[in-house]
Amino acid sequence: MNTMRQAISLLVSTTLAIGATLASATPLPDTTTDTFCTAVQEILAGTTVPSEPTVYPDIASFRQSKPTPRPLTTSQVVTLDEQGRPKMVSCKVKSADHIRAEYGEDAAGPQRYCREITVRVHAEVVAKLEAEEPELAATIRGYVIEPDEPYNTGRMYLSDFPLAFADGDGNLHINTQSLQVNWDDWHYWIMPNVLRGQTYCHLITPEHLEALARGQAQPDPLPPVTEPNQGI
Repeated sequence: MNTMRQAISLLVSTTLAIGATLASATPLPDTTTDTFCTAVQEILAGTTVPSEPTVYPDIASFRQSKPTPRPLTTSQVVTLDEQGRPKMVSCKVKSADHIRAEYGEDAAGPQRYCREITVRVHAEVVAKLEAEEPELAATIRGYVIEPDEPYNTGRMYLSDFPLAFADGDGNLHINTQSLQVNWDDWHYWIMPNVLRGQTYCHLITPEHLEALARGQAQPDPLPPVTEPNQGI
């Protein structure tokens, strides 16, 4: 158990160090505006190519959307909690290598990943609250930002997952769920072009982070543990 606590403490410390650097950059737009996912596009692909956002009214319509390289487009939807507060913001943007293939080598930087946006959201909420409500800021500072291994299929990206969950010791963990299918990756050359060069993110909102800390929202239940098949 001490080893687990040490691992969590190290993960929190590393996340805070990275987050402090990210929070000092230009703040992210409000998740309820149509510019949030365009900012995510700029950050994750390191690009200044202008993008055209489409905001969808629900996850069902968002599910079928595909961002395009020319014109560069993004897809966005906000999922609300039971009280009508923004809980999760979902973005579909283009990968850095697809932007470079379309607009030239200088059009995008190295690929960055969705978890960095979660770290940045977390850091910005802590920074905002430190002067106003330091105890609440300290609570949120202790949240663990989980590692993220991107999926490579839309079905897995759209599958259910706990956005925030509590472990056995009561520590709150924040998940990111993502998809990364790079344009230049030969593993995906057999796929239709419309499915390649994509970066998809499911991200917690600042409003939900605060609601969790204030006790106005509850962590998501963990999925049941499936017992391995022992055979006969």
